[in-house]
Formats: sequence, structure tokens, C-alpha cells
Amino acid sequence: MVSLTIDGVRVEVPENSTVLDAARKANIDIPTLCFLKGVNAIGACRICLVEVKNNPALQAACVLPVAEGMEVFTKTEKVLKARKVSLDLLLSNHDRECLTCVRNRNCELQTLAEEFGIRNIQYEGEKIHKDIDDKSVSVVRNPNKCVLCKRCIAACEKIQTVGVIGSTNRGFRTMVEPVWGKSLVDVPCINCGQCIVSCPVGALSEKSEIDQVWAALHNPNMHVVVQPAPAVRVALGEEFGMPMGTRVTGKLAAALRRMGFDKVFDTDFGADLTIMEEGYEFINRVKNGGKLPMITSCSPGWIKFAEYFFPDMLDNLSSCKSPHQMLGAIIKSYYAQENGIDPAKIFTVSVMPCTAKKYEKDRAGEDATGYPDVDAVLTTREMAQMIKEAGIDFVNLPDEDFDPVLGTSTGAGVIFGATGGVMEAALRTVAEVLTGQQLESIDFCDVRGIAGIKEAEIMVGDMPVKVAVASGTGNARKLLEAVRAGEKEYHFIEIMACPGGCVNGGGQPIVSARVKNVLDPRVVRAKGLYDEDCDKQLRKSHENPDIQKLYQDFLGEPNGHKAHELLHTFYEAKPKYREQ
Repeated sequence: MVSLTIDGVRVEVPENSTVLDAARKANIDIPTLCFLKGVNAIGACRICLVEVKNNPALQAACVLPVAEGMEVFTKTEKVLKARKVSLDLLLSNHDRECLTCVRNRNCELQTLAEEFGIRNIQYEGEKIHKDIDDKSVSVVRNPNKCVLCKRCIAACEKIQTVGVIGSTNRGFRTMVEPVWGKSLVDVPCINCGQCIVSCPVGALSEKSEIDQVWAALHNPNMHVVVQPAPAVRVALGEEFGMPMGTRVTGKLAAALRRMGFDKVFDTDFGADLTIMEEGYEFINRVKNGGKLPMITSCSPGWIKFAEYFFPDMLDNLSSCKSPHQMLGAIIKSYYAQENGIDPAKIFTVSVMPCTAKKYEKDRAGEDATGYPDVDAVLTTREMAQMIKEAGIDFVNLPDEDFDPVLGTSTGAGVIFGATGGVMEAALRTVAEVLTGQQLESIDFCDVRGIAGIKEAEIMVGDMPVKVAVASGTGNARKLLEAVRAGEKEYHFIEIMACPGGCVNGGGQPIVSARVKNVLDPRVVRAKGLYDEDCDKQLRKSHENPDIQKLYQDFLGEPNGHKAHELLHTFYEAKPKYREQ
């Protein structure tokens, strides 16, 4: 341990700590902008400057190591003036159209400007207008709002190991962009949106589909059906001032109904359906010598990552569509048939925690009925915006249920939103189908938690099943390289593109760096999902009576011919980065 004083407060911290760590332990606030816990610490923005006794130069607290007996001052005249100059310089070349910015009132730069009492800009000068990159179906990049904090670069390169954005040029003309000035659509961006949730300002955002959805809702000739994903229900409340992780399942259903959707179904039903298809696919592979390990296919960011970086392992991927695409296909086939509705007049909307779902809906093989399985994808943030536009008092809405039949789900479907949830849901079904016996305990705690890579050996009857779970494509890369090299052997692998799973998806409510210092959204939101799972009367996908009815009346058997036509897809290797 190292002992130091900050603003006269004595504090002890481990020797590998920074002054910023020590200040936070002492409950002393040092403002930051480029710093993001666990992602980025480069001291570039100079907002966290502090003064150290006997050192004439100011230091960036986020990268300054502590030392025994160090005396640090965070609020001297010299420090406060330097921080304000740094902020003034950032604002001088910033697009300050705050009222129309997607991050208005949720912008770390805006918050700092308010806290620093900035009312005018001292250093007005040349501004360089840069083209907005909006060619991607998922992510819009506005370099005019970029503050060069490089948090997005760190998330893409260090956490996701995709590395499609970086710093180009030098000095005043520095930009964060793909190589050679390309668009995100021209490089192996996996559309995960982790750059968006890392960005402190409005330089990165999702490609909005709000206008298309309103147009469909206002079209009397369209039958508009909506389905929200599991992770949305434990995050949406944050957009309305509710505590992180608050479950708003019933309020969500009520709000969607008041917005004018003709049917409000639940992607959790699609998750239960996915477990039936994926579980039986795994059983068939095990029994018939199929390709192992089988790898889950629910995360479109991960699928695209595999197509770029692990094309030799595409046969290991489950051929199952993701839950919302499955449910979209069922809505435009079974539901349309049962209710005598022309599928051409059905408009399906998915509310997702994910920006990659916007890309996924347009993939080849996602149009089982001849029409897109899903017509529009809204992020959790976009859904909140629409609720606000509709003037709905979300917080005070009474709870309502989803519409039957495609709104019925089990606890297994709910936990899909957390890393390890798909694996646990699959094991609950696979174990009972293979053994023909009920499990004594259905809580597979070994695959829970936010560790980047988790391993377990589960006994299914007399058979040991080796499983692994990875979240974040950087961790997926490590895991799959070990499998590829023959260093690891598994039967079943779950991969989610986003660290922590869908609860931390690129479309979820933005959490500031300041809040992330004390609360981990991955943990808090996941707890809400596991709590909802425990509260469910049914917790295994194969026990969902409406899933059973769907197979009896329409699909036949899991992995059967009709199920494959509607619920399965295919993958294609993509050209390597250097070949583009």
C-alpha cells in the first residue's frame, strides 16, 4: 500500500494505483473526459490535471502513478485555470449545436461546460467542417462533434480487437476515422456499437429508424407488430430517471400499446424458440458426429466478426437465426396465417439493445416468407425517444402483459440478455431432453458473471459436457484462437459481441464515465434479468405451452424441414481487411 495526501486528505491505495484512483477512494472529484474505466486512460484531454508538490508541471491524474508521501492538490488556481483553458480549446473547434444533438442533456462535454461555468468561448478561430459518415446501416459518425478523446478507438481496438478506427493526420487536422478516409461500411466494422456507448459526446450514434416506424404506425393499411428484447426491460427505465437495472417489463408493454402498435409480442418467445432449435441442433451434432464445438449465433456483431476473422470456423456456428429474426419469421407466417393477414401488410418492429441488429435484418437469408423477417430495428435509446415524442408518462404507467400467443415466455428466454444466459437456457433444455429426467437444479451459476471468458464442465446424465462462454469479441478471439490451436476442447460455446452481453449492448442507454466509476451496468442490469427469471412460473423453454403448440400446429418437430425453412440461416466468409 502507498500513502499520500490529496487536498489534505490522507489516503492509502495499492502501489499500482493512479492519483485518480486515490482521489476517488478519498471521495474527491477530479473531472475527466478522455478517461473511461477499463477502456481508456491516456491523459490526452488534460481535464484531470492536478498539481503535485515540488513539481512545477501539472500532471494528468488518470495516468499519474501514486508515490509514497506524495502531496496532490486538485483545486489550486493554477489547476482550475489550466483545466478551463483545455475545455475552452476543445469547445473552440466543436459543433455546438447542442439542442439538436442526439446527446443533448446526456453529454459529458456539455456537463463539464456547465460545471466549469463556461458562458463564452475565449478561443474562437478557424473551424474545419468534416463530412458526416452515415453510410453504415447501424452507426453514424459525425467528426464535427469529436473531441479526440480516443475512447472509441480503445473500445474498438483494445476491447473488441476489431480496430477499424484510429487517429489520422496531425495537429489541428487530427481526425478519428477508418483508414484512408474510408466509411465504416467499407471496413470490417462489426456494427456492435461499443464505440457509441464509449463516446462522451454526439460524435457517434445509431442510424435512426424512428421516422420509418412512425410512418408505419400512421399508415392505416399496415398491421404493425412490435417485439422488445429481454435486455431492454432492465435498461429502458434509465431514460426516464429510474434507477439502473429497474425492471419495466409491464410498463414497456403498456407504452408500446399506447403508441399504437397493433400487437405487442415479446422477443423472449423468440428466445424460447431459439433454445428449442439450437438445443436440438446441439443434440443432433452430439449424437450424429456433427461439427463441434457448436457456437451460438444470437449475436449479429459476433457473427460478422466470425465471417471476417474466423471464416474457417463458420461450420461450428449454429445455423439458427437470432431470437428476434425467428419471431419475425413466425409473425409473417404462422401469425399471419392464423389471423388471415397478408404478410405484405405486416410491418414488424424489433426494440433491441443492439445496433448490429440493424445490420442483421438486411442480411441474406433473413426473409423466410419472401418478405423481411424484421422491417425496422429500434435501439433502447430510440424507443425512449419515441415514448417521449408520444407524450407518454412512462414512469406512472400501470403494468400490462404482452399479447398472447407470441408474448408468452419462460425465465430461460429472459436471461438471454446477460452473458452466459443463452448457455444456461440451452443447458436447462438439453439436459432434460437428453436424459429424459427433470433437473434437480436449473441454475447453472458457473456460466454467470461478467468474466470475459468462463469455462465449466456440466454433467448431463453420464456425459460430461464442456462449455465455454465469452463476451466481447476480444475475449472471443482469445477463446477461438485457443480452440483453433488445439489448446482447448469444448462441446458448446456461447459468444456475445458486447462485453457483458446484450445488457451492455451498443443500443442501450448511455452511461457516463462518472457513473461507470461506481456502477457497472453489466452487473446491475443482469441482476434485473435473473430476478425476472426467478419470478417466472415457467423457467425452461421446452415447457412453454405456446412453444409446444407452435410445433404441434405449425412447425412440426424441432430442426424439422419447416423449422429450417423459417428459423435457420447461413453465413459467408468476408474478405480480409487488407484485401478491401
